Amino acid sequence: MGIRGELFTTEVQAENRTYFFNVKENRVGDVFLQVVESKNVDGAGFDRHAVVVFEEEMQKFLQGFNRSLDFLEKNKKERLHLRQARSLHTRGERKTIVRKK
Repeated sequence: MGIRGELFTTEVQAENRTYFFNVKENRVGDVFLQVVESKNVDGAGFDRHAVVVFEEEMQKFLQGFNRSLDFLEKNKKERLHLRQARSLHTRGERKTIVRKK
C-alpha cells in the first residue's frame, strides 16, 4: 500500500489544472476513488477540490457520469450554433457604460 492508503494513482494534465484519480483504502478496508482537481492560484499556492466515491456507489456514479457525457456530446453542435448566433447578434451593437459620480 502506498502513501495514505493509495492503491493506484494517475493524473491528467489540462491547460491550467491537473486532475488526480486516486484509488485508496481507508483504515477499515473500504476502497474508494478520490478525484482531485488542483489549480495553481497566481503562484500563491494551489486550489484543490476533491470528490470521493466509495466502491459500492461506483456503478451509480458512473451511470450519472456517462449520462452527463452523452448530454455534452449530443448537444455540442447546438451549443456551438447558439454561441455563433449570439456572436453575430452582438457584433454590430455598441455598448454604452454610464458611471455614476
